[in-house]
Amino acid sequence: FPMAAADPQVLALAAQITESREQDIPLLLLKLKGILSSPSLGCEESKKIKQDIYSFGLTQYCLLILKQDHSQLCGAWATAAQLAEILSHCCVGLEVKEDPEEFYKKFLPSAVDSLLVLGKRLQARFIRALKEKEKQDFLHWFQIVTDAICWLFGGHIQLAACVLQNDRFLQLLITDDVETAIIMMAMLHNILKIDSSVLLQVEEDTLHSVLDELVYKLSSTTNPAVGSAATKLLLLVAKFCKQLVQLFTARYKGLKGLLSKQWTGKGFDRELNQLLDLLYLEQSNGKGEMQRQHQAACIIQAVWRGFQTRKRLKKLPQAVITLQRSFRAKREQKLQHLKKQKEDEALKLQMQLQRQRAMRLFHERQLALLEVVHASQVNKYMEEMEEKSAVTIQRFWRGYRARRIFHQQKQSLKEYKAAVIIQRAACKFLEKRRRRPLSPWKEPKGLTDEQRLALQQKVDDYIKLHPASQMSEEMSKELHMQAQAKLAQFLLRSRLDQRAAQRREALLAQVNTDVELLMNAPGLAETTEKDLGAFVSQSLPVATKARQTHNTMLKYTRWPWWKKLGDEFMEHDVIPDDAINTELETLFIGGRK
Repeated sequence: FPMAAADPQVLALAAQITESREQDIPLLLLKLKGILSSPSLGCEESKKIKQDIYSFGLTQYCLLILKQDHSQLCGAWATAAQLAEILSHCCVGLEVKEDPEEFYKKFLPSAVDSLLVLGKRLQARFIRALKEKEKQDFLHWFQIVTDAICWLFGGHIQLAACVLQNDRFLQLLITDDVETAIIMMAMLHNILKIDSSVLLQVEEDTLHSVLDELVYKLSSTTNPAVGSAATKLLLLVAKFCKQLVQLFTARYKGLKGLLSKQWTGKGFDRELNQLLDLLYLEQSNGKGEMQRQHQAACIIQAVWRGFQTRKRLKKLPQAVITLQRSFRAKREQKLQHLKKQKEDEALKLQMQLQRQRAMRLFHERQLALLEVVHASQVNKYMEEMEEKSAVTIQRFWRGYRARRIFHQQKQSLKEYKAAVIIQRAACKFLEKRRRRPLSPWKEPKGLTDEQRLALQQKVDDYIKLHPASQMSEEMSKELHMQAQAKLAQFLLRSRLDQRAAQRREALLAQVNTDVELLMNAPGLAETTEKDLGAFVSQSLPVATKARQTHNTMLKYTRWPWWKKLGDEFMEHDVIPDDAINTELETLFIGGRK
């Protein structure tokens, strides 16, 4: 809508909301209630104002605020309830000309869902409230929200099915609280009055859930208000939807007895009698059909029972054999169990008798020995016996522990042996490979006939494109001799390189062995004469150089203090280079060079 044609109050409110903070917007939106309820507005002016409100996005603002946390709003739940009422009034009577699909298929269902969410939260707060004043406030706000929902789907009939199929509507209806349950049943009553065929449009599960809840309220409560509301709803459903009366009689077989016994004389007998008349009428109409179905069911059951009996008689011998086999097996198992139990008890008794007999013999032997042994030797004898007993117990314990450790290490020992076998096989394979002579020539792979023809064709094409100059026989022989000489040089160089590589590998292995020998060498305090043989060199120059180095180190340690004045800040284990003129590059360890 153009800015000049907009309502000045709506335009001013939109400008004020645009310039305000986010927390102040809910209170500003409450001014829409005064604008919409102005007594000077006619029908056309009201539609024009609602179009202006929608065009400036104020309706969308209300919906966004209702989707937020209502407890954080200024005014909390009261503000949220008033915004829900404003939203419903703004949507009813609004005719959207630009992009109507967005309004009818997205905005209105979203508004219904937000209002149901708000109603569910108010219902939960009402049930949890302890103070009477709080309960009254929450119930009042809940009534405002439900009235807003009724007003919304009253203006847009297509929303009735949307409300009924929403899961939160069923959550609101399924409650044990009397006040909110009555309000929700009143909302359902309004839905059925606005669109009587809405129950036939929803899914079967939703329809069954609604009817189950109404029948449950009739059977689980004695409150007349709840019973009256549920009875009127069922009567309305039965009047408007004749197809559902059959569902009542088939799904709820004890409904007639429940209504007549529990709710007669509670103040709503007229509606109750009408509902009972409809149920009895449906039952009388369907009585003949029920009788035919009953007879057909009896015939089917008789045929099936005869078939099952004949089948069971055919299998009777085999069943008897199986039963006898099972009985004999079970009896044998029971006898074996009893036999084993008796054997265990006999063994336990025998062990107990043997233990008692052994203890008796031990005490008799002790008494006999005490009679023989002198009184002064009794303590010594008892100590010897205790020591022998302790040794015997220790011997048995060590044997048990050794056997247990052996069983624990059995797997690791097996793995160790397997690793040794694998290493031995790998060493043998490497040794054989090392001794095998290496051939400098490798036999080329053979060519197939097709590859040979293709290669010959490529050679012919290359010769045609690059004709070679004529070469004499002497030049060919000279070129051949040069190629042979270069080939011989290459083979000789490869042999020398191979020998050098083998020598490097041998030296590297020797260095590794010497390093490992030094790393595993014992300390000087633990060294024996046998350990010295591993570090004595058989080479005379090496032994001489080592002796000179040792003498130099001894002389350095025996110097007087005035010769070491320049070494205060040196480490005690470091020998200066000018005192020990040792060339470590010429020193070989272990006697091999």
